Amino acid sequence: MADLRHKTILLTGASKGIGAATARILGEAGANLVAHYGRDRDGVEAATAGIPEGRKLILQADLAKPAELDAMWRSALQWKGGIDVLVNNAATMAWTGGIDDDDETWDRVWAETLQVNVMGPARLMRSAVRHFRPRKSTNVSGIIITISSWAAQRGVTNPRTMAYAASKAAIKAATQTVARGYAKDGVLAYIVAPGVVRTGMSESFAATQGGEEPVTAGLAMGEWVPPDDIGHLVAFLATGKSRHLTGATLDVNGATYVR
Repeated sequence: MADLRHKTILLTGASKGIGAATARILGEAGANLVAHYGRDRDGVEAATAGIPEGRKLILQADLAKPAELDAMWRSALQWKGGIDVLVNNAATMAWTGGIDDDDETWDRVWAETLQVNVMGPARLMRSAVRHFRPRKSTNVSGIIITISSWAAQRGVTNPRTMAYAASKAAIKAATQTVARGYAKDGVLAYIVAPGVVRTGMSESFAATQGGEEPVTAGLAMGEWVPPDDIGHLVAFLATGKSRHLTGATLDVNGATYVR
């Protein structure tokens, strides 16, 4: 188990799927957790139920609204006097917005997807870097962990969700740029690229591909990635114990996609 005592971590999208599993695991590791949610308050409360009240702060914000993100960041900073780790996990995937959809749908889906999956996380990343840089008194001034997707490297199976793939590639590149640009300031930045994870989003995606059976048949392990696998990886990265891994994209797909 990673030891995250005395670390304050801001995790976006903590109400379900990868975020909920990660919230629980970070709490078990002793972190002070700022758990963000967009709409599902019940979900984030369930995910953080095992964390003592003094070690958790639940905050709501719409990633598509910069003012709400800025307010959340300020509240997170004030809670314990600083943030040590930012985990950009929250994201959206629309099942329309492909080549054959009408112009109105195309424009709406791409605008919403890029705002939530790129502009929002990038804004938080910018705030984090500005917060981390002046704190450099050790080898690690702060850590950013971006949950991307294997879609950022290989595209998506369903072309109607191409906006999602493009957004995940964009935030991956932004995180890599932070890693390269601010390594000397002690800012570490990692990208986690999951494959098919057992989440509601993946289950909905499987429904567009004829169900779970054909999706599972194409996986090397013959099984979907458990959300806990992602959570434990995030917890390890949050320790800062592997500084020279900064900038890396860590594939979590059971050997289905090997680069």
